[in-house]
Amino acid sequence: MQIKPLADHILLEPLKQEEKTKSGILLPETAEKERPEQGKVIAVGPGKKTDDGKLLPMEVKPGDVVLFTKYGPNEVKIDEKDYLICKEEDILAIIEQ
Repeated sequence: MQIKPLADHILLEPLKQEEKTKSGILLPETAEKERPEQGKVIAVGPGKKTDDGKLLPMEVKPGDVVLFTKYGPNEVKIDEKDYLICKEEDILAIIEQ
């Protein structure tokens, strides 16, 4: 299935959180985990239109790893895989590696 976000929406694949604490304790699969705050951009919309009809291009592109607000994105399931959809304003930063 192909997903094409509209306007300034972004399709993200959430990145798994570290399974180990800073002190070295391994967390079991049954431990309650918080929603991830990092994701890989899978697809982006064309951008947001201004009031006068100009298209503002997106600052992120597919393949970027980004930091986003914890509760901004909406969860969706596509072909049995979990994704997140958010607006560009929910993206806080691009993580450069």
